Formats: sequence, structure tokens, C-alpha cells
Amino acid sequence: MGIPKEGEFITIQSYKHDGHLHRTWRDTMVLKTSEYSLIGVNDHTLVTESDGRRWVTREPAIVYFHKKYWFNIIAMIREKGVSYYCNLASPYLLDDEALKYIDYDLDIKVFPDGEKRLLDVDEYEFHKNVMDYPNNIDIILKENVKILVDWINNEKGPFSEAYVDIWYKRYQELLKK
Repeated sequence: MGIPKEGEFITIQSYKHDGHLHRTWRDTMVLKTSEYSLIGVNDHTLVTESDGRRWVTREPAIVYFHKKYWFNIIAMIREKGVSYYCNLASPYLLDDEALKYIDYDLDIKVFPDGEKRLLDVDEYEFHKNVMDYPNNIDIILKENVKILVDWINNEKGPFSEAYVDIWYKRYQELLKK
């Protein structure tokens, strides 16, 4: 697969550090690709967990992946406003099968009122020991938490209202084609 074009669909696969498949999203619509990033949308997208359980996303969500940063961002568009779910994860790679990344457990949730919560610290510490995360990964992830919080505080990139509006409108336009 070359670089996916606007309006095409891709699969997203998250893995754990030990190489096990963690979660798969089928049919994410690509909204934009660049040399370093990919923006897409999940809307009633089928998600399959590693244990085989399946569920469908409830609302449209703009997804942001980058080849430099150790996080990805999901902007969930809900009636009460936009909520963000940010995964601390390896930069993505794209191959013939899917967009792939390693999920490192830590997450930041941002609520419509701006409240931020760092989630899954216990899970991160547990997996860090069980899967023997290298020290440099721990340092990189902690630095990227700081970058992510700075983006949130300064409404940078996916955290700006205009960003979500622009990409959600583009998605709606592509649906009409």
C-alpha cells in the first residue's frame, strides 16, 4: 500500500511492547496524510479487542497520528462537547496491512470543560516491569507526557476548536461524494 489518499479507508492496529496485538479498528477514513502525520476519522467503526470481543465506536472521532511524537490523539465529538483520549504510544508506521503503533498504557483524558486526567499509571508500571520496558522508553514517554500537556494547555493542533471543526466538516463533505 502506498500512502493512503483522502477518503480511503485503512485499518489501525495497536500492539503491546511484547509484540502482541492489542486492538484493531477497521475502516478508519483517511482525511489527510503528510510526510509525518495522518489524520482520520472513526465513526461507528468496528473495534476488535485482543480477546476477540468486538464493539462499535459510538460517535465520530478525529484521530491524529504522528511519526515523531510518542502519542496519538482521539478527539471524540459528543453532544456535550469534544472529549480527547490521548494514548502514549510509539510513533506510527504504515505498511500494506495497517497503520501500526505500540500502546504504552498511559493515557490522558481531556474533558469538554478542560479537566485533564492521567490514566492507567498502575497498568503502565505493571507492564513496564512485566514486559521489561527499556529505560530510554520510560524517559521518552515521560517527556512526551510533558509535550502533550503543553499542547492541551495551549490548544495546539488537535486541541484547537478550529481543528476539530475543519476536519469534521471535511469528513461530512467526503460522505456526500
